[in-house]
This record gives sequence, C-alpha cells and structure tokens, in this order.
Amino acid sequence: MNAATDGPRVRLADIATEAGVSVATISKVLNGHADISPATRARVDALLTARGYTRRATGEKPRGDLIELVFHEFEASWSMEIIAGVEEVAKARGLAVVVTDSGGVHSLGEDWLEGALRRRPAGIVLVSSALGERQRLRLATRGIPLVIVDSAGDPPADIPSVGSANWSGGLAATRHLIELGHRRIAAITGPGDMLCSLARLDGYRTAMASAGLDVDPRWVRFGTFYVEGGRDAARDLLALEDRPTAIFAGNDLQALGVYDAARELGLRLPDELSVVGYDDIAPARWVSPALTTVHQPLRRMGAEATRMVLDAGVRSSAGVVPRMDLATHLVVRGSTASPR
Repeated sequence: MNAATDGPRVRLADIATEAGVSVATISKVLNGHADISPATRARVDALLTARGYTRRATGEKPRGDLIELVFHEFEASWSMEIIAGVEEVAKARGLAVVVTDSGGVHSLGEDWLEGALRRRPAGIVLVSSALGERQRLRLATRGIPLVIVDSAGDPPADIPSVGSANWSGGLAATRHLIELGHRRIAAITGPGDMLCSLARLDGYRTAMASAGLDVDPRWVRFGTFYVEGGRDAARDLLALEDRPTAIFAGNDLQALGVYDAARELGLRLPDELSVVGYDDIAPARWVSPALTTVHQPLRRMGAEATRMVLDAGVRSSAGVVPRMDLATHLVVRGSTASPR
C-alpha cells in the first residue's frame, strides 16, 4: 500500500467495511488510480475525511515526482522570482514543477483539488492562496503536504508558511523618505484583504507616528498590486491641492503606475516627486530614474517553501509547524531625493 499506514485510531479495514468496498479499493482511491467510479471515490473520500484518516509521515522519498506551485494570480516579473526558487530546490531533488494560476481568487476550488489529487504531487506550495479545512483534510488523507507563501491572511496553525518582514519593509521605506525631509508622504498599499498590504501600511503609519507626523486620511489608498491600480491612485493623490511630495507604493508595479501618473502631469522624478516601491523586481532597475524599493527575497521565499514542503514528513513527525519570515532591506536608487 505504498508508504501509507493507518492513523493511530483509524483502520483502513474499518473504513472499507463501512464503505462496502475492499481495502484494495481504498488503497486505489488514496493513490489516485483512475479505475474507480466517481460515486465510490466520493463515498470513500467522505469517510476518510470524516474519520480523520491521514497517512503517517515516514521520512521516505516523496511518492510523487513533482511540486505543485499555485499562484492566486500570475504576474510575470514577481512570479518568476518565486518559480526560480522553487525550481532550484525541486531540480536538486529530481522533481518537476507544475504551475497553476487560480485566476485571482485566494480560495481554491474543488476542480483544482481534484486535479491535484490525480497528479499526486510530492508537495504543494500555495502563493497568496488558501484552502478550506475540508480540502486540507483531503490532502492529508493522501499524505500530501503543503506550505503557504505570502499568506493572504493568517495561515492556519497547522500549515507551515514562508513570508517576509512586510511591516519592517514599510517602516524602512517611509523612514527613508522622512530622513530626506519629506513630510507629506502618501501610501498606496495593495488590496485590503491581504495581510501583506495591511502590514506594509502599518509600517508606514508607524514611521509617520514615530516622526510626529500626522497622516492625512486622503493620503492612504488601497490599490490592486498592478500598474493600473498605482496609476489611478496616484492620479487622485497628485490632484490634491496640497499634494504629497513623496509616495510609498506597496509594490513595484504600483510604483511604475505612479511614474505614469507623474509623467501625465509633467512632474519630474525625483525633483518634484519621490517614489519608493516594494519587491525589487527586475523592472525596478530598468526604469528611469531607477526605482528606490524594498527588496523582498522572493527567490529565497520560493526555495525555502519548497525545502519546507519536501521535509514536511520529518518535521511533522517531530510535531513542529515551521513559520519563516525572511528579512527585507531598502535599496536606494534614483527615484528619491530631498523635497524642493
């Protein structure tokens, strides 16, 4: 039965009896065989989940030959850094990588889950995505571990996660602008339902409060983490009568949108407007002026998540659920200067 073993109180023989099938059929369901009717598969799945059956971690080589990497939405510059980190570790372990885009939704649907169960990956890396409790239990019955990268919200207590120091990054970006002499500093963060957006905004607010600077409510905007969101928010901010002299954008794509809005108004960067981004994707170095930004170690985040998911069997047997927040740092380039 592969490396599967029964949980301490759940026997596959008992589940087989209750389902009215053989133990061999239960094994086929667990191992993703196609020669099982949908009705039987659904009945067995429901019983495995209801009885709390999970495969025990054995520390042996993963059963599957691939890593399932799932993005809630794919953006080439940002996503490719994470993919590179995942592929680096997967290749070293002799595994392939399958990349899925969930189409902008943080909660993955049943269609994706059914496909993942058929593919039987060695592990699943979720980027800004989440699974419901029942979905997680179904993965557990197959012994398929998962790790969350850059969780949209608080990750479940029993799921390992990798993120970055978002609050510290927002703090460093805003302090840099304050130290240059800016006092009217606006922030365009990401979507309000994402934890990283709120953490970066909180870092901005903390830096402003520590410097004794009030935050005009009109200076805070929630964006989309895309160029268009940054452009739209910056247009509104720069139309204010007493416009900001600096903008902290919650990611580099939104910062590029700020560049567009500034050019539309004929504002020179950084002489008339300073801009700080977040992520340090490749285009941040290519634009003119080069973008001052917070470096987020995206490639390392992907690599650490992959190591974590492949080592999940050993770690879970020790009762440890790893949490990792990697350090960020400010990279100063040409898009920031003292106000004139």
